[in-house]
Amino acid sequence: MTVLVTGAAGFIGFHVSRALLDRGDAVVGVDNLNDYYDPTLKAARLAELEGRDGFSFGKLDIADGDALAQAIEGLGVDRVVHLAAQAGVRYSLENPAAYIRSNIDGHFAILELCRRLDGLRHLVYASSSSVYGGNTKLPFSVEDRVDAPISLYAATKKADELMSHCYSHLYGTPATGLRFFTVYGPWGRPDMAAFIFTRAILKGEAIRVFNDGDMKRDFTFIDDIVAGILACLDRPPEPDGDGGPAHRVYNLGNNRSEPLMRLIRLIEEATQRRAEIEYAPMQPGDVRETYADIEASRRDFGFRPSVRIDEGIPRFVDWYKDFHGV
Repeated sequence: MTVLVTGAAGFIGFHVSRALLDRGDAVVGVDNLNDYYDPTLKAARLAELEGRDGFSFGKLDIADGDALAQAIEGLGVDRVVHLAAQAGVRYSLENPAAYIRSNIDGHFAILELCRRLDGLRHLVYASSSSVYGGNTKLPFSVEDRVDAPISLYAATKKADELMSHCYSHLYGTPATGLRFFTVYGPWGRPDMAAFIFTRAILKGEAIRVFNDGDMKRDFTFIDDIVAGILACLDRPPEPDGDGGPAHRVYNLGNNRSEPLMRLIRLIEEATQRRAEIEYAPMQPGDVRETYADIEASRRDFGFRPSVRIDEGIPRFVDWYKDFHGV
């Protein structure tokens, strides 16, 4: 059996592809290798995958439906893990068109591919904790209303969930959306807090901390996210009891809301250096706190995150120092 992984050179896509290969699945990876962040990191991830038995790769834009179809033709793809997207809340203020192209047009192309794919067993796609917007009830539950996004990024991810629900209703596409909560770890994204702070502290540069440090996040280690994705992938949803669509949405988080300042202290300990902090106001589109209710994902596919930031941050810092030769 073969899995199509979009965004295979991205942070989560790389780890998912490697885990699928480790367990014996064939993987068709696609990625456009754009320059939203340093493409050399994406190339380094890809180099770890290329040459492995069962892995093939195509450089393409997921919004190009014809290119997608050609990339998987005759390869027996029966499952899709769709992780390619334009990520980042703050960048959506600068370049909104990139989010429409990748997250709306791209997701539509994936849905069209899946509805025409003979023998599709499951589409698993990335949503985001950002869909909860300014919700103040904690922890965030998949039962909560999410119709008031405060960033375009969040709006596109909510649109992906609605589109997937519709395709499942109309065409029977079995699909699951996973709302990721602040994923970090080795090979992580340079635009995420753990990476930004570690890089700056090791270089002796100041770090900007928003909302005067009064921020909390449900930091989730990459290994736990990958375990959740694979467990979900292996359990396609059934139509609900009322004849509704085979579509579900779940949270994947660590089920802990950690103060941002604690994250910084752990990075200081791991680097053995003090951070120079510049406090700044809250940024547009940002939220003060995230916290995942994971009861549904625990119940339905046994998701049990095990890595706390006390362990995960030192592991990330060790990788960063090794990768960058620090």
